[in-house]
Amino acid sequence: MGADEVLATTDWATIASFATALGTLVLAVATFSAVRSSNRSARIAEASFQVNLRPVLVTSRLDDPVQKIRWVDDHWARVEGSQATVELVDGSIYLAISLRNAGSGLAVTFGWSVLTEVVTSRDVPHADPDDFRMQTRDLYIAAGDVGFWQAAIRESSDPDYVALRQDIRETLPFTIDLLYGDTEGGQRTVTRFGMIPVRVGDDQTKWYPSVARHWNLDRPDPR
Repeated sequence: MGADEVLATTDWATIASFATALGTLVLAVATFSAVRSSNRSARIAEASFQVNLRPVLVTSRLDDPVQKIRWVDDHWARVEGSQATVELVDGSIYLAISLRNAGSGLAVTFGWSVLTEVVTSRDVPHADPDDFRMQTRDLYIAAGDVGFWQAAIRESSDPDYVALRQDIRETLPFTIDLLYGDTEGGQRTVTRFGMIPVRVGDDQTKWYPSVARHWNLDRPDPR
């Protein structure tokens, strides 16, 4: 075999190897793009699924129906649309808020926290989720429907009891933070409600909750 033939054979072998390597690279790029596109589609599908489950609690409307609420000790209260009930009865404090779920998913209330004054500054954070008072029973509010939140403080040794009792007796505003999420236990949100008293008579006060802010705990917050 002559030198020219050897050189030709070597060149074709190099070209074939290069072509194989280039094909492998193209295949790898195509595979990477396909996987990336698939991951993006999966993220979009997951985000869409979460949107369908996402609850958003706000105050109910003035024309929403009156709700009758019972506590485990057989105390009863009536809460009108867009209002709350705040009572001090036989030493026990009873709290309830008429709510509406403005989101697209079922809301499940997990817990609550009280600040015994009105918090107007956005710099005042909510309590750590582990420090919230857990509900003794599940409270559900369907998407687009009206429901309620309720709680009670019965022990005078409770750290919030004395200050909250004073707020009620002196008709002073205070703050309730609600912790809730979807039926899967995710998309946890904290919504802050200012509890605003309005005197309507010498011995009668109506309480109007007002949404101050929402915090997203399991996804980026828009603020």
